[in-house]
Amino acid sequence: MTQKRWTIKSEDAAAAAELRQTLNIHPILCRILSQRGIRNFDEARDFFRPQLDQLHDPWLMKDMDKAVERIIHAITTGEKILVFGDYDVDGTTAVASMYSFLKKIHPHLDFYIPHRYREGYGISKAGIDFAKENGFTLIISLDCGIKSVDLIGYARELSIDFVVCDHHLPDNDLPPAVAILNPKQKDCPYPYKELCGCGVGFKLMTALAQKMQLPREWAFEYMDLLATAIAADIVPMTGENRIMAFHGLKKANEKPNNGIKALCELSGLQLPLHIQNLVFMIAPRVNAAGRMDDASKAVRMFVAERYEEALHYAEMLHNDNTDRKEADSTTTQEALVLISENLEWIESKSTVVFQPHWHKGVVGIVASRLIENYYRPTIVLTQSGEYAAGSARSVPGFNLYEAIHACREHLIGYGGHFAAAGMTLELQQVDAFRKKFEEVVSATIDPDLLIPEIVIDTEIQFSDIQWPFYNILCQMEPFGPENLRPVFLARGVTDTGFSKIVKELHLKFSLRQQGVTLSGIGFNMADKMELLTGKKPVDVVFKLDENEWNGEKSLQIRVMDVRASA
Repeated sequence: MTQKRWTIKSEDAAAAAELRQTLNIHPILCRILSQRGIRNFDEARDFFRPQLDQLHDPWLMKDMDKAVERIIHAITTGEKILVFGDYDVDGTTAVASMYSFLKKIHPHLDFYIPHRYREGYGISKAGIDFAKENGFTLIISLDCGIKSVDLIGYARELSIDFVVCDHHLPDNDLPPAVAILNPKQKDCPYPYKELCGCGVGFKLMTALAQKMQLPREWAFEYMDLLATAIAADIVPMTGENRIMAFHGLKKANEKPNNGIKALCELSGLQLPLHIQNLVFMIAPRVNAAGRMDDASKAVRMFVAERYEEALHYAEMLHNDNTDRKEADSTTTQEALVLISENLEWIESKSTVVFQPHWHKGVVGIVASRLIENYYRPTIVLTQSGEYAAGSARSVPGFNLYEAIHACREHLIGYGGHFAAAGMTLELQQVDAFRKKFEEVVSATIDPDLLIPEIVIDTEIQFSDIQWPFYNILCQMEPFGPENLRPVFLARGVTDTGFSKIVKELHLKFSLRQQGVTLSGIGFNMADKMELLTGKKPVDVVFKLDENEWNGEKSLQIRVMDVRASA
């Protein structure tokens, strides 16, 4: 049985008590809200009822005036504009939104999504050459461009201007673009720094709508796509992101984009949609297009004016996702066998696996799957042309990029950040790289980071879990980083005698605490059944869910871990 670390968040009892007096809701809810930085009635109102008029003025963003001026000049003089974006959810939703918005006011327009394998991430030479050959003189890049100094310089030599909308951390050298919209620039006064690429594009659309005196709704029409980008790009669900995701979800439920509607139908989703539906059902299908084939069909789906056309592209994405799942499952199984056959790998502090035939589009997902089994920094490599190429994923708290940087003598190229990275190397360097990476990780990782951590918001009694409590909990949606679905701990609970293993893998719980019984499910927790025998008291960590059976609704617990009570 894998032992996990349980970390209970600290609390500010005085702040929670103050909130309790103001809001008159359950003290546990006040405790959770105060942990999330909510201190008074006004902050609570803004949190539970986010309003669009709380969004910041787009003109506060550095270079917004230059960006708007250049685009309006292109529109008034009839220039051809190319909307360019990355092949993931953030990039494709950003391109679809900007393209649809500009299409209303400018006919000389097209979009371009680079091919993941032929062109790679971000601005590509092939994309700039396409622009030149087809007479485009302005490129608006979304979710990419901040690091493309040389390529944007190359475009400039060809008399093609760039407006860059990006949210990745800028280097000291910035590209020679006409305007750079990125709140993470050191000298950008924009108050909220955590926008995704689609969010930066949205800000540009709102500024254009203001300047050109267009209906405000034209810029706000694509908020369901923006909510999808916010959810999929794992940016903090705070401030403006929370406001936009909240209203984007509302739009997805009331009048969804044809592409979202089609994907919902194909994946059997019932309304109302929640943020986790966007993360686990919509986003993987959009991402699958870029992983398995060509992501431009995701944009075509989102910009389709007729539902039937959107459904046509959605079916392609759905099929890509089926292929992706198959490749992901097969590769994961093969990788697990490889590890199990190498004793020294099992005992390592890192994982580096390589097979030349693995599909390049799933290596990042497989790295994440392997972490679920062997909790440690993981790299999955495959053959790409003459080289080995792959993706790396970290465990929380360990700086993966630094570790890979320390192995650079074995690499041709690499890039990434704290939690995820990619690299290319000579085939004959794979073993040396594996050895060096293991040395670096072993020497630098805190042993605690190799034990999965569950962060618990607060302790709770089963008697606290009532419908009014749960209903307020649901109003804390949309959940995401820095506003995660609350995790609870209940101590000294016992099995009622009705807990059982289902489908050999999962554990259906029936637990009692001081006369109150709750049922629930623990996925892949069959090995914990022995803890429940003899009705010995246990402590359980869980999230709260709603269960519907035969038209009856009940509250249930989704168990994350269980251990014998101290």
